[in-house]
Amino acid sequence: MSSQSISAASGEPFEPLGVIWSRVSPGLASARRLVNTIAELAMAGAAAVAAFLTGSLWWLAATVLFVVLAVWGWWLIGRQVAALGYAEREDDLLVYRGIMFREIVVVPYGRLQYVDVKAGPIDRAFGIAQVQLHTASASTDASIPGLPPSEAARLRDRLSARGEAHLMGL
Repeated sequence: MSSQSISAASGEPFEPLGVIWSRVSPGLASARRLVNTIAELAMAGAAAVAAFLTGSLWWLAATVLFVVLAVWGWWLIGRQVAALGYAEREDDLLVYRGIMFREIVVVPYGRLQYVDVKAGPIDRAFGIAQVQLHTASASTDASIPGLPPSEAARLRDRLSARGEAHLMGL
């Protein structure tokens, strides 16, 4: 887990008082950049072949566009990953995402039904996993991508225990 955290000092809706945000791993940005770059460059390659075979400037323009999208995606993914975080509080978990369109999901521990940890092949290659929270209401389900596997396991166990404790009224 990244050692970066942000402490909010105001009572704003997106900056609750006293909350220290934990950030996701930079490996998430690397994994997403790899997938995006492969897809964009594959499309650029296909457009370049079409431009060569047809001699059309439209296909050449498409090639340039896909390369530009790959570069822009590289930058955008870095910003998106930097805007992900979570915070454990006494009675709930906060999950934060977004820069332009910000969102905070509050998941009360008493509403947790179960917690999943997922990691696909690319995630495992970059040493990350995703924690998926399932609640009694599908609209409050949340996920935290890009956690180191040890942190994902710790969070899964801690959230499950807190959910059980809150359900039992302890």
